[in-house]
Amino acid sequence: MTGSETAQAQPEYRPLAFGVTRVNLRHSESGAQYLAADASLAAFDERMSDRLIHWAKTTPNETLIAQRQRGADGSLGDWRHITYAQALDAARRIGQGLMDRGLTAERPVIILSDNSIDHALLALGCLYVGIPYSPASPAYSTISKDYGKLRHVINTLTPGLIWADDGERYGAAIAAAAPSDAEIVISRHADHAHLKDRPSTPFAALMATEPTPAVDAAQAATGPDTIVKFLFTSGSTKLPKAVINTNRMWCANQQQMRQSMPILTEERPVLIDWLPWNHTFGGNHNFGMVINNGGTLYIDEGKPTPALVGETLRNLREIAPTMYFNVPTGFEAIANAMKTDDTLRKNFLSRVKMFFYAGASLAQPVWNALFESAERELGQRIVMTCGFGMTESSPYGLFPTSPDIRAGDLGLPTPGMECKLVPKDGKTELRYRGPNITPGYWRAPDSTAEAFDDEGFFCTGDAVLWINPEDPHAGLRFDGRIAEDFKLATGTFVSVGPLRARVIAGGAPYIQDVVIAGLNRKEVGALVFPTQAVRTLTDLPANAPLAEVLGDKRVLAKFQSLVTDLSLTATGSANRVTRLMLMAEPPSIDKGEITDKGSINQRAVLKERDDLVQALYEDAPKHTVIKP
Repeated sequence: MTGSETAQAQPEYRPLAFGVTRVNLRHSESGAQYLAADASLAAFDERMSDRLIHWAKTTPNETLIAQRQRGADGSLGDWRHITYAQALDAARRIGQGLMDRGLTAERPVIILSDNSIDHALLALGCLYVGIPYSPASPAYSTISKDYGKLRHVINTLTPGLIWADDGERYGAAIAAAAPSDAEIVISRHADHAHLKDRPSTPFAALMATEPTPAVDAAQAATGPDTIVKFLFTSGSTKLPKAVINTNRMWCANQQQMRQSMPILTEERPVLIDWLPWNHTFGGNHNFGMVINNGGTLYIDEGKPTPALVGETLRNLREIAPTMYFNVPTGFEAIANAMKTDDTLRKNFLSRVKMFFYAGASLAQPVWNALFESAERELGQRIVMTCGFGMTESSPYGLFPTSPDIRAGDLGLPTPGMECKLVPKDGKTELRYRGPNITPGYWRAPDSTAEAFDDEGFFCTGDAVLWINPEDPHAGLRFDGRIAEDFKLATGTFVSVGPLRARVIAGGAPYIQDVVIAGLNRKEVGALVFPTQAVRTLTDLPANAPLAEVLGDKRVLAKFQSLVTDLSLTATGSANRVTRLMLMAEPPSIDKGEITDKGSINQRAVLKERDDLVQALYEDAPKHTVIKP
């Protein structure tokens, strides 16, 4: 084979099957299109607790969940493992304790905690006896100063019990916002000063409850319509809504995942994962995947931030996942580390069959770096995939049809879920209908009614395009949010999705994502979230703060050139970026700047960083604004 032929050869991937490759498409007289996988949804369990019982009987000594034990000095040590048999025993004990307290959907459980073993066991106890739970975003308790969103969660749900993993961390929030008629249960530091006037129950006491036959009768009485949990939306423009999650939704979605991702039928999944359980991606998709398929979840207490990513890398040097899930910034950090870390590369890639990122903005250079490390280590690439859905769809909805995907490709609907494509405001809105779709929002009938169209399809607000208009089997690609688009003061309409893609492409490999500003302004501006590749433009040390890197004259010159190019190649004010600001702080999941789908939340970023948006348009801004 000649060098030219070698260069043109198709890359070899570690084998991965795709369950949905063809779609049935029909058109309506109204202009809407309906598409569904050509495969039917197979039968699924009536309740997720049945899967826990199944694996506790079938593989009782296999690990369900593991977490590093924290020492007195805060350091993380060896792994603590909870087997399926232990998890079932704990679920029955906790479930009995919850029943003894008379808790119901009207008086559910609120969880204040990051991912942890106690968090998992409490959730399983609730699941077992049919008492809904709601993991509240830790940011509502630890970042908020007025606890406004936590109060909203509490007022919406009227909990009968609030559990906190750590009294020191959550004590102030409990003292300020917890109602007097809710029992407080705490795992650690219940004697913290903030709680001196608030009696609490040790979590160990809940765990020590002796189960009776009533607990198993309660499990048997749950069914498809039993509410498992309430997950709150990000609430970027309004207060968060409580999305009802039922057994039917969760069980159907897990079966849909098995049919779209056949790897789940081939081997038990082993995950090392940090994604928070108060979001649907971590709490439904990944945690549910492990329970449904008899897998193991190692809790990663790292995060895709410079301060915490070291813990993620440490874990990946030790734990070899079969599938790996992360957000784009996490993959970027791992891709950069694997270039020089032989131990990380060898262990992490040893048995992983699939990478999976959330959202539509994984920069192509990051893909390339991951491919290069895999080819160097294995002689093959690991397939990079992207799922798409939302809290209201449990979340899994669409999945690619082959390894040959690009950033933004979504693929085809999973079996059993029908999609409706509706022309709206110059774009095409994606709508969902199926057993994995929520029945609505808790105690919010008006919001529920507004969310569904007259055919019962959930209106996502997401815009899509055909990857290939001549071939519907190639699937859909992301085209932004319908509500993201806005008008300038001149009345000119700005289509955010295509403009964002243009900025990211023009700034590759230095841009992770972009938020477009300019509502009621005369010109378009941009807030740019850079990749770590910007560090290569400077001579600064590798551990230099990102803010210092972004202030380097060579970095500023690179983005000055980008703004100039964008301005010169624009065809009008609607796609001419006239000012740009670099973000040293990445988008925050806890603040809703990243959606439940993992993509950038334009509205939330603009709201949370309004001072920076204002600075974009000031004559003498306090922050660096780059202009043509």
